[in-house]
Amino acid sequence: MKDSVPEEHLYLGLSHEYKDSIFPLHTSISLFLLSYCDCKLFKIFLVPTGEDVDNQFVTKNLLGDLEVHLISRCQLPMVVQSCCLPAVVAKDGKFCRAGLAVVLRHIIQKTYEADPSKKYVLELLGFKKTCLKACAEVSQWTRLCEISIPLAVEGFLTASPEHCQAVPADILQLERKLGEPVRVHNDDKIRRQKLQQQKAGAKAAVPGLSKEATEEGKTAEVDDHPLPSLELSVAFSKLHVQETSNALREAPVIRRTKTSDLPPLDHIFAEGLYFTLADIVLLPCIHQFLVHSKKQGKNLGNLPLISSWYRRVQEVPGIKKAADKCSMQLLQLPELMPAPEEQLQDFSSVPDELEEEHEDSHFIGGPRPTMTKLMESGIEAKFSPHPCPNWTIDWSNLPSAVSPGEGKMSSDRALRKQQQLNNLVAAVTKLAKPGDVIVDFCSGGGHVGIVLAYMLPSCQVVLIENKELSLIRAKDRSDELGLNNISFIQANLDYFNGTFNIGVALHACGVATDMVIEHCIKARAAFVISPCCYGFIQNTVKFKYPRSNQFKEILSYKEHMILCRFADQTAVQLPPERRLVGKQCMGLVDLDRAWAAEGSNYSVQVISMEPESCSPKNNMFVGTPT
Repeated sequence: MKDSVPEEHLYLGLSHEYKDSIFPLHTSISLFLLSYCDCKLFKIFLVPTGEDVDNQFVTKNLLGDLEVHLISRCQLPMVVQSCCLPAVVAKDGKFCRAGLAVVLRHIIQKTYEADPSKKYVLELLGFKKTCLKACAEVSQWTRLCEISIPLAVEGFLTASPEHCQAVPADILQLERKLGEPVRVHNDDKIRRQKLQQQKAGAKAAVPGLSKEATEEGKTAEVDDHPLPSLELSVAFSKLHVQETSNALREAPVIRRTKTSDLPPLDHIFAEGLYFTLADIVLLPCIHQFLVHSKKQGKNLGNLPLISSWYRRVQEVPGIKKAADKCSMQLLQLPELMPAPEEQLQDFSSVPDELEEEHEDSHFIGGPRPTMTKLMESGIEAKFSPHPCPNWTIDWSNLPSAVSPGEGKMSSDRALRKQQQLNNLVAAVTKLAKPGDVIVDFCSGGGHVGIVLAYMLPSCQVVLIENKELSLIRAKDRSDELGLNNISFIQANLDYFNGTFNIGVALHACGVATDMVIEHCIKARAAFVISPCCYGFIQNTVKFKYPRSNQFKEILSYKEHMILCRFADQTAVQLPPERRLVGKQCMGLVDLDRAWAAEGSNYSVQVISMEPESCSPKNNMFVGTPT
C-alpha cells in the first residue's frame, strides 16, 4: 500500500445519535463504508447541525478506529458551505465532491488507487463501474437508495408510536424490487445453467467461506425457501474469487431453448447477483429499521425478501467486522416465507402518479394537431430580438487553454462551440457586476465557466458537474491558466444550495434545464440557459409538464410530450420543412418554461443564438428577477 498523508478532507453531518448509529444516516453509511474498506486516506470532520460545537459529544465506539474531528458549519471551506453533506474537498480547497453517492464512489476509487490489492473494494462499483452513478433525478434506483430509504427510515424512527404502525412505502418498494427478476450482463448463460440444474434436479452448494469469514463466526446458510442455490453459488463465488461449480456442458435441449423460455434469476443482493455499493448504502438503513421494528414488536412477515437479504449480507466477508467497528449489533432474523404478490402490488418502483403518464407517452402521430390547438388559443412560438447579435469574443487573443478546442474536439465543432459561447458570454457579461457569483450548471469540461472566469476576473465562478472526468479536465485547464476565481463541485444539482447571482448552462439536457431554472428562481438569480435534448423531457418526482398555467389549461401531458419529441427534430441532415417544425416545437416548449418562470416574478426572453447554424439546439433563455 502506498504511504501518503491524507490530502482530502471528508465532511459529514451530525444531528444526533440513536442506538448504534450517527444521524443523519448518510453519515453512518459513510463511516460504515470507510470501515469496510479499512480506509484511512481522509481527514474526517463531523459538522453538527447546531453552532455549539463544544457541547457536542460523539460516542467513540460508533466511530470504530477512525480519527474524527468536530467543526462548526461556519468553519467549513467556502465551497463546502454551498453544498449538502457529505462532501469531500481536495487539498487546494477548490475541488469539492458532494452528495452521498458521489462521495462513496470517490472513497472506493481512492481506496483502490492507494492499495490495488483491495479488488473487492473496486467490485463494489459493479459491472462497468456504474453502481449509483446515475443521478437521483433520473434514476429511480439511485433515488430509492440514496434519498428515499434513508429519509423514510429517519422519519420512521422519529415518528410517534401511533404514526409508525405502517411499514414505510419506500421499504415496501425495496421488497418489491428484490422480488423482480434479475438482469445481468451474462444472464443468458447463467439462466441456461439454472435450467440445466433444474432439469437435473441438482442443487449447487455455496462455496466455502473464506478464513476471514470463519473468524467472524459466519456460517453459510442456504435458504430453504424457493431461492435456487445457483444464484447463491454465482454470487458467493465472485466474493471468494472462485469459479462456479456449474461447469457442466450444456445439454442440446438446453442450448436449443429460447431465451424467453429460460427461468428468471432471483435476487441475492440489492442489485442482483453481486454485492455492490447499493448493499453498503442500504444495510445501515435497513438495520435501524429492523431494530426499531423489533423493539416495537412489529410483524415483519410481509418483508421476507428484505429479511433474507439482511441475513445474506451478513455472510459477506468483511461485513461483520465493519459492523463491529461501528458498534452495529446485527440481528439474527428468523427465516420468513415470501409474501403473496398481491400484498405488494400497490407498491411498484414507479410512483403511481407517473405510471399512467409514462404509458401515455407512447404515442403515434405528429405535432401539427397540438400546434393547431395552441394557435387556436393564440399561442405561437415567440422569439425576442438578439440583444447583441454581432458581439464576439476575440478568440485569437486568448490563451489556448480558454478555447473549447482544448477540449479535444474537431475544428468545425470547436468553431460552433465558440459561436455558442459568444452568445452566452455576451448575455452574462451584460448582467454581471463585480463581486457576483456565477454558477455554470452542467458544466461538462468547463467551456462556459472557464471563459467567464478568465474574462470576468472580478467575479467568482463555480462549475457544477456530475461527471468526474469532465470536471477534472476543466480543473486541469483552469490550473494551466492560473485562475484563482474559480471552484469546482462534482455533485448532482440537488446537492448544491449556495447563494449566487447568475446561473448559466449550455445545453442542459432534458429536465436539467428546468432544474437549473428552479435553482436560479430559489436564489433569485438571473439565468442564461441554452436547453438541449427535448426528447428526454418527462414527468419526474419534482417536475410536471406542461410547466406553465397557460399551457396546462390547453394541453395534456401527452400532447406536451409530442411537442418535446418533435423539438428534437432539428438536425441539419433533416429536410428543411421538418427542421422548421422542430424549431417551432422548441419555441413552444421553451415558451412554456418562460411563462412558468414569469409566474415566479421573472422577466424571461427566448432568443435564437447567432448564427442559428451554431447548433441545432440554438434557443437561449435570458431571465432576470423583477
